[in-house]
Amino acid sequence: MDYPESETLSDAVRAALTTRNANVYRMIAHSPGMALSFYAVADAMLQRNSMPMDLRELAILRVGHAYSAPYELHHHERFARAVGLGEPAIKAAETGLLDGLSAAEAAVLRWTDRLLAEHTLGGPDRAAALRQFSVGQLADFVLTVGFYQLVCNFLNTFEVSTEGEAF
Repeated sequence: MDYPESETLSDAVRAALTTRNANVYRMIAHSPGMALSFYAVADAMLQRNSMPMDLRELAILRVGHAYSAPYELHHHERFARAVGLGEPAIKAAETGLLDGLSAAEAAVLRWTDRLLAEHTLGGPDRAAALRQFSVGQLADFVLTVGFYQLVCNFLNTFEVSTEGEAF
């Protein structure tokens, strides 16, 4: 599907896109009533998320692999490396194999899988997560997994690619 033509966008969406050159943002502009809110949430996920950045990226990569979302994986593998996530953890996000990971990395992958499969993190998993994370960090973790499920659904539905991106 083609990206919307700039002249068809509202001034606010057009202005927002001047600082967002990723194709996902361009495609989201097809939804003029939600685009600006989506951009704000996406910014918050990356800039105001209280989770440790490496663990946040690990969860995002696991979601990307679960959804077979190449666009998401392309970008977030770069982000993961930039924030110091090691290659064994990046590979584990793909395979689900936890050997060689830190306890925190293994736990994040298990909890991400639990959210993806059961749509909740309850009982012993929630208790364990609250020993590792503050309540706020756990909230941000759950919101991150859910947000990136939405993003991957969108990317896959509209077959968003990295073609033509400036970075």
